Amino acid sequence: MLYKHLLAAVDLIDECRAIADHAMALGKALDAKVTLLHVVEPLAMAYGGDVPMDLSTLQQQQFEQARERMQAFAADYALPADQLQIAFGHPRQEIHRLSKELDCDLIMVGSHGRHGLALLLGSTANDVLHGAPCDVIAVRLRKPE
Repeated sequence: MLYKHLLAAVDLIDECRAIADHAMALGKALDAKVTLLHVVEPLAMAYGGDVPMDLSTLQQQQFEQARERMQAFAADYALPADQLQIAFGHPRQEIHRLSKELDCDLIMVGSHGRHGLALLLGSTANDVLHGAPCDVIAVRLRKPE
């Protein structure tokens, strides 16, 4: 079998439905397991690291909101709870870690197809590709019209 376990990293926005749709279709075609993953980034990372206050309550709220949003996002896919993962940390590191932990052999991420300056600055898809423990597919994301 080509792939047995797909890990689809999603941002839980409508644009990312393309990633989940592709993962589910590929999983069905290959008779492979599909796990959806959303990574919650620490607030301190988003604000440069030095925040002079305790953010633990806000982080917990953010994590709980992500859990609720994941359940709503994944409702159409009828996946069991163990195939819906929420991780906390840097997206690249958490995607790599979970793909190893779950023994995934394919990672699916979204790409906006940016180029020029945006490419030089990097993207999550580009980050995930480098050092990935398995194959990576970037699904082209398009803004809703």
